[in-house]
Amino acid sequence: MSQNSAESQKTVGAILIAISFCHLLNDMMQALIFATYPILKDSLNLSFSQIGLIGLVYQCTASLLQPLVGQYTDKNHQPYSLVFGMFSTLVGLLILAFAGNFYTILIAVSTIGIGSSIFHPEASRIARMASRGKYGFSQSFFQVGGNLGTALGPLLAAFVVLVHGKSSIAWFCFVALLGMILSVRIGDWFKEVHLKASKSAAQKTTHHHLSRRTVAMSCAVLVILIFSKFFYGESIKSYYTFYLIETFGISVSAAQINLFIFLIASVIGALVGGICGDRYGRKLVIWISILGPLPLTLALPYCNLFWTTIFIFIIGFVMSSAFSAILVYAQELLPGRIGMVAGLFFGIGFGMAGIAAALLGKIADINGITYVYHLCSYLPLIGLLTYFLPNIEKQNR
Repeated sequence: MSQNSAESQKTVGAILIAISFCHLLNDMMQALIFATYPILKDSLNLSFSQIGLIGLVYQCTASLLQPLVGQYTDKNHQPYSLVFGMFSTLVGLLILAFAGNFYTILIAVSTIGIGSSIFHPEASRIARMASRGKYGFSQSFFQVGGNLGTALGPLLAAFVVLVHGKSSIAWFCFVALLGMILSVRIGDWFKEVHLKASKSAAQKTTHHHLSRRTVAMSCAVLVILIFSKFFYGESIKSYYTFYLIETFGISVSAAQINLFIFLIASVIGALVGGICGDRYGRKLVIWISILGPLPLTLALPYCNLFWTTIFIFIIGFVMSSAFSAILVYAQELLPGRIGMVAGLFFGIGFGMAGIAAALLGKIADINGITYVYHLCSYLPLIGLLTYFLPNIEKQNR
């Protein structure tokens, strides 16, 4: 290997680490919304329905814009779009920190949602460009950053916001500034190295021989699988702390730490899922990650606190391995549309989560928080639809 080649590989590796770290910062700031739900509920006397509406506004703002952003950047590369995404999140955090009523919170979370919609499609593309052909690993490594950021949200809420009050959310604007600085450096690399080249190794398309009907059916199945994963995940992120407090009588900070256990398991699962997808095939990973948690989700509402903690860790680990496998599988179904596919599936994920937040909040108000987990326990059954996905790895050989 030549010295220039070795230096190039080191640079690409550094970019993958940097974009994953930016994903950590971005999703950590986004996670503050969900992690501060108990604080917002108590300080502003909000109902579960209003909590659900906050989630709906945030998630839908992000979901509606992400596919459009991805489609635009497929045709018109924007090296510094990540900077604008981080800036939008910074503004949203400032508004959230000093929001005095429900409607101002809606404005804050929609602004944060816009930041997320700008960040994810182009960041996912850059992760793929820095993959050196290991698309599953690079996408899962990128996803690990986001999942770790999401996992840190409850800890920051428990040890910072809960202690110092809602206005302390403004302190995290410095995190957004750090993200903006890193995004400028990543944009410089993107502009200097990849915009000068007509095609890079990471951008080469791998064509399959599937019919349009098969591709359309496969995409529909993937969307339904995303629904299952994100709907259940949102039930945990938005309402699990309330469930623990009501069922076991633990404190808010203890509930946040328990939520962190689920989220940190998701970090580990995302990385393992990407590696296994490259080695054993993405369809197998999708099978296991969606259908696999079913016995535990069915048992969860009947467990004591100890087994609830154990089961929620396993559920988070297994279920989180799905997303990078689904995303790379979809990008292989639709070669040449990396940004659009990333924006579409991140957007669908956010949209499903928003609908789940609103719907489950309404159900919790009417039937109680425990009923939510009885209802959601059947969602992994949707994983049976994986049977209808073609073995795309064989098609590409």
